[in-house]
Amino acid sequence: MFTYKGYTGHIEIDPDANILCGRVIDIKDVITFKGETVEEARQAFQDSVDDYLEWCEELGEEPDKPFSGKLPFRTTPEHHRKIFIAATKAGKSINAWMDEVLTKAADQTIRA
Repeated sequence: MFTYKGYTGHIEIDPDANILCGRVIDIKDVITFKGETVEEARQAFQDSVDDYLEWCEELGEEPDKPFSGKLPFRTTPEHHRKIFIAATKAGKSINAWMDEVLTKAADQTIRA
């Protein structure tokens, strides 16, 4: 994966075309890129993000932002109670506790 200006590009290999192709994964708008080498794909990713940002500016539109920092979360009342108790025991708000626990789990998953 590549990151640039807060955007994340996911890359895949297309063995039939013998290229690396990718897409920005964290927005609703579609931004794609490709290259024959990792460096070409990285540069194409950065160029595509820059082109997208310039295009939005020309149209006078706000570009789609990768993440807002808001994460809607639904659970059962029983799980909510358990989360509340765990957060309280840790001396944290539910949001702070969930942020810590979920970030640790995400880090472990990403490293795996």
